[in-house]
Amino acid sequence: MVDTPSSFHTTLGSLVIDLRQLQALSAVAAEGSVARAATRLGWSQPTVDYHLRNLDRLVGADLTTRSTRGSKLTTAGALMLERGEEILGLADRALTDVRDLSKLGRIRLRFGTFPTAAARLLPGIAARTAELGIELDTMLEELTPLVTRVNQRTLDAALVYAAGGYQLPFRAEVHTTHLFTDPMLLALPSTHPAAKHQSFNREDFLSLSNDNWVTGSTPGDTLDDLVREAFQADGHKVNVAIRTDDYSVVLGLVAAGMGVALVPSLATNNPPEGVALRPIEDPRFTRELLLAAPAGPGGPSAAVRQLAEVVRRSITALG
Repeated sequence: MVDTPSSFHTTLGSLVIDLRQLQALSAVAAEGSVARAATRLGWSQPTVDYHLRNLDRLVGADLTTRSTRGSKLTTAGALMLERGEEILGLADRALTDVRDLSKLGRIRLRFGTFPTAAARLLPGIAARTAELGIELDTMLEELTPLVTRVNQRTLDAALVYAAGGYQLPFRAEVHTTHLFTDPMLLALPSTHPAAKHQSFNREDFLSLSNDNWVTGSTPGDTLDDLVREAFQADGHKVNVAIRTDDYSVVLGLVAAGMGVALVPSLATNNPPEGVALRPIEDPRFTRELLLAAPAGPGGPSAAVRQLAEVVRRSITALG
């Protein structure tokens, strides 16, 4: 007896596509014959024929051709297979996500973030993940240790950043999700002669080669590398006066006239009096916020994907 379609289908207007029709088409394309497709799917051959005929009637065209050498897809069949594989992939992802989501109340994620993001984003992230039933064990680290911990799988996910097109040294199995592009600003004392500029182009930026700079204290910071390489390309060396990873300290030092610095916009919500913040016209002077997580062939888990969306919403909430 032929296995007839039940409720497992997708509806587009008056069209009804049974997912088994797409599975049959995909199996025939992979195996080159209806008989081998039936074996692949664990169905009877009449069942495969049934679903293929119904799909042909639905689209109004033959999607396969048959000969003594087997079966192959027509041009229309190849197009249907391309779209059908997308539908099957989405259906599989939907089932996986819902199954995983039903377990979220028992999920605890080891989450790492760098201090700048933690100061502004972590309260919102923690509140929103709690609503989803995700518990976070949060660790604050600078960029290089976060990358190491994700590679070693001692963190389930980490909020990291990369600037100027630099690639972070993640292992191949680590998946990164882009969350936000954070413009960098030049922080300089409001009494500085260059503070008269409303924005800084490359020439204006390089004119600060004789200034003292406040940079990060942790090796491997892509923002520091970006500043260093910009000056080196023009034959100059950065005069590093003070090193600190705390942007509130950075802004305080700039306000005191002790140097100039590159700071992310996320860290400048309450700048102290005496600091002038100016945008930089060079598009390299941005940092990309990423959520990095070890992942299997199907990508990150549902919990990690939920976390990525929570971080996006928390950034948006900052305005």
